[in-house]
Amino acid sequence: MATFNQLQLVVFDANDIPGLMALSDSVGWDYDEFEIRTVMMSGKIVGHKNAEGEIVSSAAIITYDSHLASIGMVIVHENYRGLGLGRLATQKCIESVSEHTAIMLVATKDGEPMYKKMGFTTVDYVHKYLTDNYVGAYNLTSNEYTIEDFTEQDFAEIVSLDAAAFGDKRSNFLRNRIKQSKNCIVVKDHHANIIGFGLSILGPINLILGPIIAPDSKTASLIINILAKDHNGKFRIDIPSGHVEFIKWLEQSGFTEANTPPVMILHAEKMPNRNNTLFAIAAQIFG
Repeated sequence: MATFNQLQLVVFDANDIPGLMALSDSVGWDYDEFEIRTVMMSGKIVGHKNAEGEIVSSAAIITYDSHLASIGMVIVHENYRGLGLGRLATQKCIESVSEHTAIMLVATKDGEPMYKKMGFTTVDYVHKYLTDNYVGAYNLTSNEYTIEDFTEQDFAEIVSLDAAAFGDKRSNFLRNRIKQSKNCIVVKDHHANIIGFGLSILGPINLILGPIIAPDSKTASLIINILAKDHNGKFRIDIPSGHVEFIKWLEQSGFTEANTPPVMILHAEKMPNRNNTLFAIAAQIFG
C-alpha cells in the first residue's frame, strides 16, 4: 500500500506527457500526446509522482480569457486511491485562479461526490453520443450559405461567435485546438459573415466532433456531415442540454447516447450566459 509521504505534488511539463498517457490508459481513458499538449498550452496539469518518479494522479485546469475556467483530467491510479490525491490535485487547480473565476467541470459518476464536498453544484448535463456506424445524409445542402475551410483571417470572427455560444472568450484555447484539428470549417452567409463553425479532432479511438457552433440544428447537422465525410471509424460528440431536434437527428444518423454526466460549477450559481448556438462542446475537459 502506498503511503502519502512518498508522494510529491507537482506541475507537469512536456517531459511528463508519456507518464500522463500511461496514467490515462490505466483507467481506460484515451488522452494522447496531442490532446495533452493542447491542455498544457491552454492551461496547466498538476498531480502526484511517487518515489520512483511515476505519475499516479492528475488534474488539469484550462483558463479562459476573463471569468471562466474548466477542470478535467482528474485521474488517480488504482493503486493510490483512498489517499485523497484527486481532491488535492483538484484543489491545487482551484487555488491557481482567482476566487472570482467561475470554475466548471463535467463530473464522472465516481468523482461527483467529491466535487459536491468541495462546493461544486450541478447546473446542467452533457449528452455523450457515440457511433461506429454513422449514416448521416451526405446530400444535406443549403442555398442560404457556403461552407469553407478555415483560414487565419477567420479567427477573430470565430472567437466572437464562440464567446457568445460558450459564455467566455477563449482565444488561446481555440488557436491551440484549431492547430490540433483534423478539419476546421466555417459557415458563411451571402455577405461573407461567419455564422457558424466546427472542428474535428482525430483521437486514438474516435473522431471527436466539436465545438460545433451554428444558428440552428439544420446548420449543425450540415457541419457534422462535412466533418464526418470520408472517416470510416468511430465518432464521438458531446452535446449540451436543450438541443432536442439535433439529438433526434443524431440518433437517426446512427449515434447512441452513452451517458449523461452532470456539469458542475464553483464560484457561481449558474452557467455563464449562452445564446443556444453551442451544439457540441470541444470535449468534456474543456467545458
